[in-house]
Formats: sequence, C-alpha cells, structure tokens
Amino acid sequence: MAFHDVRLPARLAFGSSGGVERRTEVVTLASGFERRSTPWAHGRRRYLVGAGIRSLDDVAALTAFFEARRGRLHGFRFKDFADWKSCAPSQTPAPTDQNLGVGDGTTTRFVLIKRYGTGAEAYVRTLTKPVAGTLRVAVAGRELNGSAFSLDALTGAVSLSSPPAIGAAVTAGFAFDTPVRFDTDRLDVTLEGFEAGRMVAAPLIEVRL
Repeated sequence: MAFHDVRLPARLAFGSSGGVERRTEVVTLASGFERRSTPWAHGRRRYLVGAGIRSLDDVAALTAFFEARRGRLHGFRFKDFADWKSCAPSQTPAPTDQNLGVGDGTTTRFVLIKRYGTGAEAYVRTLTKPVAGTLRVAVAGRELNGSAFSLDALTGAVSLSSPPAIGAAVTAGFAFDTPVRFDTDRLDVTLEGFEAGRMVAAPLIEVRL
C-alpha cells in the first residue's frame, strides 16, 4: 500500500457529494436515559465522485486515474470544495488563521492543524496534505518571509529557521487536500451516445497517514 501524491483533477470532482462521518454508540437505558460514547477520536470523510460526468473524455480520464491507483490500493489527494482552506471557503488564507502552538525557545517544528468550533469543545484536525505554495506563517502576529520556514508537503510539518521566543504564538494560513482512496474496485460506465456517457458515482474514503 502507498500514497500517490497526486490530486484528482478538479473537473472530475464536479458534482461530487459527501462530508464528514462520525461513529457514535448509543445505549438507551430502561429509564429512557441514554449513554453515548464513541470509539473514534477523529471524524472520517466520505465522498461520491463521477456522477456529474457526461463527456466520454472525462469518463476515460477518471477510468485512467482509477487504474493508476489500482482501485482501492493506493491513496491520493482530493480537494473537498466545502472544506479546503484554513479559513472559510470564500476567504483568502491569512497567516493568523490557525494557532499551531506557542514558542518555548527551543521547538522549531509545528504541525498544521485546523480547529472546528471554539473553546473547550473545539475539534482539532491534523492536516497532512497542504497545498504547496499556499502556506503563510506568522510568529507573534508578524508574518515571516518564505526563507524563514520550510514545509514538508508530505506530512504537513512546518519547520522554522529559528525557534520562536517563549510565549510567542505560531500561526498559519494555507490550503489543503484530503487524503483519500477509492472505496470500490469497480467502475461502471453507461454509454449514452457517441460522445456522451454516464458513470455510476464512485465512493472515496479518507485514509489515515
């Protein structure tokens, strides 16, 4: 099993559907009260792609992408158009979007994250597939130039050239992809005309890296 660091072409994702899935176990007691728990610390995203494809060229392109991934075998990048930035989808990432940590005078490596919600109830998602060229970093509210940090695009780790001062907030803004794989080993295509076809939606599922 491997991860191919390529993104599913955006035109093949138009018309996609899906979102985040959680798993909650609910036990209803004889009194009518409930006990709820979850075996998952993190949500998992699922998508359906290909349902909007009508061009035979796009059908062939998705088939080729599927074959290159060997079906379910290899993971790849997927742009979730509803959740692909450190900020709201309509906004431009700013270097103060997400708080990555606080300087201790020694640490130079920080992991990219995104918070959902606020306060103690906020969920923190670790992001491992940032989009190259989109990262902006600030220390204590002051944006760093590109030579002051480096990014491991395969893991989402940011390395600063020098450790931030004790108590200085390290923040970042960026775009990111979701690592996924196909959740089927079969694609079904219907020929609707000489230049048109229809594909049954192919499921994708988020993978942990």
